[in-house]
Amino acid sequence: MGRFFEGLKDLAYIDYAALKIKTKPMVLQKASRDYSHRSSTELPKGYIELLKQKRYSQSTQKTYSAYFKDFVHYFSERDLNEVSGDEINAYLLALINKWDITTSEQNQRINSIKFYYEKVLRKARQVYEIERPRKEKILPDILSKEEVGAILKATENLKHKTLLSAIYSCGLRRSELVNLKVKDVDSKRMMIKISGAKGKKDRYVQLSEGLLKLLRQYHREYKPGFWLFEGQKGGPYSPENISILLKTAAQKAGITKRVHPHMLRHSFATHQLEQGVDIRFIQAWLGHDSLKTTQRYTHVTEHNFKNFKNPLDELL
Repeated sequence: MGRFFEGLKDLAYIDYAALKIKTKPMVLQKASRDYSHRSSTELPKGYIELLKQKRYSQSTQKTYSAYFKDFVHYFSERDLNEVSGDEINAYLLALINKWDITTSEQNQRINSIKFYYEKVLRKARQVYEIERPRKEKILPDILSKEEVGAILKATENLKHKTLLSAIYSCGLRRSELVNLKVKDVDSKRMMIKISGAKGKKDRYVQLSEGLLKLLRQYHREYKPGFWLFEGQKGGPYSPENISILLKTAAQKAGITKRVHPHMLRHSFATHQLEQGVDIRFIQAWLGHDSLKTTQRYTHVTEHNFKNFKNPLDELL
């Protein structure tokens, strides 16, 4: 096992651009991946238990379990202890060629494999010196203020409007929104506490006057108990339903671009930058560890372009 992951280093030298060009027609197969084996594939003893013991988030547990089930299914006729680094390398390369998986997904799949050998089987850490693929630099998709306003106006249901307004005005992740409790809203200090966010961190965000007004109307009508936004059968609101109601509202508003909940968070950060808010405040607001993560919003702000006169305008 000393050379177990050595073969994975070769991934650092793959020409990902070339691979994508060669496999471009296969992108359409993303929607038709067959994961039916996951329901019948068992994880090795201790895998899910250790994920829980180490307090990995529900999202990470779900992702690791699903991806490692794919790995177990792929090598179903083999003893996992006998699978070589070269074979794992070939497995990952097959996923790239067949489904054009993103670098993010590739990293998560590698992590799910590492977790088993390094954490569950307690193999030496230095064995797993894996070279990661270069991360793609993708600019966030955003909505204009007018588009956000149109979405909110098209949302007639008070609960839905309050929910979407909270995501946008506080720059929340979807998971942060559904985990909000009634007691987290501090109207005296005009703040909302975000507990146990990404990285197990707490933070405070601003409670706007507009959102407070909506929350008071919402509270009078729906009378939430423990969770700020409760599901129909109790418990926190379903994250999947947030995506559905947002897409429905966007369609009603006549917005044709693909809209998703995280886009509201991206839009909030971009709009704050455009109105001159210090980027360090936005970093704290969003809960980013690194300022570099927040700085990507500077590439999509409108005023960065409006401040400069394009030379073409003088020629036409």
